Amino acid sequence: MKYNKNTQKQSPVWVAWLKAAVAIGLYLWFIIWADALWAIILVPFIFDVYVTKKIPWTWWKELENPVSRTIMSWVDAIVFALVAVYFVNIYFFQNYTIPSSSLEKSLLVGDYLFVSKMSYGPRVPQTPLHMPLTQHTLPGGAQSYSTLIQWDYKRVDPKPITLNDIVVFNYPSGDSVLANPYYQAADFYSLCYSYGKQIAAQNNGSLPQMDSLTTLQQRQLFGIYYQLGRQYVNENQMEFGNVMWRPVDRRENYVKRCVGLPGQTLEIKDHIIYLDGQPNKEPDNVQYNYRVVLRDDRPEDNLPESLTRELGLSDEDLVTLHQTGHIPLTEKARKRLLEAKDYVEDVIYDSNEVKGEVYPLNAATGWTRDNYGPVWIPKKGASISLTLENLPVYERLIRVYEGNELSVSDDGKILINGSPASSYTFKMDYYWMMGDNRHNSADSRYWGFVPEDHIVGKPILIWLSIDKDRSWGDGHIRWNRLFRWVDNIK
Repeated sequence: MKYNKNTQKQSPVWVAWLKAAVAIGLYLWFIIWADALWAIILVPFIFDVYVTKKIPWTWWKELENPVSRTIMSWVDAIVFALVAVYFVNIYFFQNYTIPSSSLEKSLLVGDYLFVSKMSYGPRVPQTPLHMPLTQHTLPGGAQSYSTLIQWDYKRVDPKPITLNDIVVFNYPSGDSVLANPYYQAADFYSLCYSYGKQIAAQNNGSLPQMDSLTTLQQRQLFGIYYQLGRQYVNENQMEFGNVMWRPVDRRENYVKRCVGLPGQTLEIKDHIIYLDGQPNKEPDNVQYNYRVVLRDDRPEDNLPESLTRELGLSDEDLVTLHQTGHIPLTEKARKRLLEAKDYVEDVIYDSNEVKGEVYPLNAATGWTRDNYGPVWIPKKGASISLTLENLPVYERLIRVYEGNELSVSDDGKILINGSPASSYTFKMDYYWMMGDNRHNSADSRYWGFVPEDHIVGKPILIWLSIDKDRSWGDGHIRWNRLFRWVDNIK
């Protein structure tokens, strides 16, 4: 391929100088706003594009082969689009799709959202080398980012989260994931503890009663469970694949409602959230699981389609209802079902709770999904006294999120970075996130606090909503949800 290096260029005129001044002015504003002054090194290149033109930026236009010119014009346009999308996604807006039912009926599976990075301040990319429009994996399974360059956490013009905001964030427990796609959605740490307990029970015939152990002995036993489970996972790579580590901004995106702010004390009593002793307002469409007792003499086996549509029940809900008799319902839906007396005999709140499956995973707290805490939510600059009793709640924050070495000696002394510690001062703010579909949400009750450096942005608008259970001619697009402001979903 050939191009003419001696192509005649027009002399700089005031229009070129004006364009250069505007472009450089906007660029300087951006790098000052983003606190990225190192990027000033690119200013001479911007000046060259408009004025000096020493670098042949559009060299492909001089190629003699028209096919080559056409191909390179497309390459040029695609590269420009990818760069533009990269900066827009990082600093301004990002598209997000609701993948699960954890926020039903507030946000529905199939809702497409515009997520504002500006609402809480855009995060400077911690992993800048990544493919735009991908989170962590390319089509085909290849990793979409490189950890060759890793930057420290920094947020531009940070703004506080408001209580009860719906927030998009990176999954805190997503630092370690299994390579096998079948297991990638599973919480790695829960998996290790679960397998470890199973192995210990098989080896010893039963598990010790936690009530008979001291706090230190409980901690040591949970450590054994985790190591057994981790060893089992490592030894069965054919099933699980390798254990992969993901940086903060490449972890899975989650969306939940912020129901606890830094510095507040949160407690759940009989499924109601209390903050500093006061009940927090429940979302208008909060859901809980209910046992639906169907009448034996009902006219037909299935609930009428008109009723299921009115209640917004998905095909998955109906399958669950017929398999288990349980279904998530809003209070309005519960009352409506009770009115269908030809089909429904009773609707009973599902009070079945399993202890020991909530955060923290390495302590015998006795907490459940409906009766949890109290826990103090850490605030930047605030300190807490550390004891063996509360250490499991905060040790992941101290060790993983804030980068300290933490251990407990055989005689029960807490060591941080090798020194005895009776208190700790937090370096970041933390938040408590929960889904509105309270009994069907993997949230802070199961994996703990969300650090401020994991916050992605705030959903502001539903621009499309697709119902996968309906055909194109029968409600596949939920027209009534289009261009709905998320802030109006309380």
